Amino acid sequence: MKFKLTPFWVLCLTGGVAIFSSTMAKNPALPLYVKSLGISDTALGFIAASSTIVGILASLPAGAISDAIGRRRVVLFAAVIFATAPFLYLFVHNAGMLVLVRIYHGLATAILGPVALAIVADTFDKGRGERMGWYSSATLVGRFLAPFAGGLLIFGNDFHLVYLADGVAGIITLLLAIRLPKEQKITAGVGDILGKNWRKYTKEISFVFRHKGILATSGAEAAQYFGYGCLETFLPVYLSEKLGFAAWQIGLLFTAQIVVTAFTKPIMGRLSDRYGRTRTIIAGLVLGGAIIILILSASNYLLLLTLIALSGLGLAIVTSSTSALVADLAREEGRGSALGVMSGIMDIGQSSGPILTGILIGTFSFAVAFTTAGLVLITMSLVFWAVMRVSKPRTQDTAV
Repeated sequence: MKFKLTPFWVLCLTGGVAIFSSTMAKNPALPLYVKSLGISDTALGFIAASSTIVGILASLPAGAISDAIGRRRVVLFAAVIFATAPFLYLFVHNAGMLVLVRIYHGLATAILGPVALAIVADTFDKGRGERMGWYSSATLVGRFLAPFAGGLLIFGNDFHLVYLADGVAGIITLLLAIRLPKEQKITAGVGDILGKNWRKYTKEISFVFRHKGILATSGAEAAQYFGYGCLETFLPVYLSEKLGFAAWQIGLLFTAQIVVTAFTKPIMGRLSDRYGRTRTIIAGLVLGGAIIILILSASNYLLLLTLIALSGLGLAIVTSSTSALVADLAREEGRGSALGVMSGIMDIGQSSGPILTGILIGTFSFAVAFTTAGLVLITMSLVFWAVMRVSKPRTQDTAV
């Protein structure tokens, strides 16, 4: 049986290579590059956060514009940024320039995320959750491979090779995006389309912000990434300082988390297609919250490996269902806007997780901070359950 490279798999490859490129630019290259330029740790925090802030601000407009002018045109715009941004790092000499480059590069990821998921949602009504899971797994593979590949291309304070390779990956992203099938021919310019239909799209955006189910689902995604940000940022510090684990042992734990998430997302998406998305999201939030609360009580390495792998499963359960549920709840003509709202809210959760956790650790302890983060997920599962009981989705996914 010959494998056929369908438009869906072209999209998956586009997303995977794009995220490989964007991740290589920051992990582990960005902090090392910053230090080589003599930039302070305080400035590093702002530089790292700049791309996330772009994600919060740009995701909704990107989704809404794709509703208006077509998904492919917006994806191509993002792909052009992926293909050009990496080369700009080679000309950076100070923190201000680096912030501008990070904002420009972050714009590509902010655009691609919700618009690519909207393409999947438009293409697949049946099996939507599973297909979104496959796309997400493709991006996770890129995210998994990038730090290793990037690390091999850094030699002392010489970052030319890593950013040149990053640029090549960006160009491949653009070439793949060009292969996406063309949509219905649109002769009018972008400005004309948006000008003539701005009332329609404003109405769709208003619908999204008034839809309690969409907002609750977005909140569930944000809570999940709040917890993920807590683990990703501070568990390595705890394992190193309190338990004395080596860096390679800590790295192996998080590798296991990513591998479990990548391999189980399509399966979890299929389960949500079959048994309903609300139940799976609640189960994933409770599992993830419980793991965050319990993980500091473990000191045995195999037990830690099991718990961190289960946290990856919880991440897969939630995130394979949230995007599909938002697509189910949204009106077809406003699907990009809805997924853009979810992406922006998710970025808020992911960026606030490390900030709040760091404050709680500094003020109280690791135990208080991790317990609080876990309770955020569990509390959100109850809020989500309550909202979805009274919300009336357009689809059959009303089971709670």
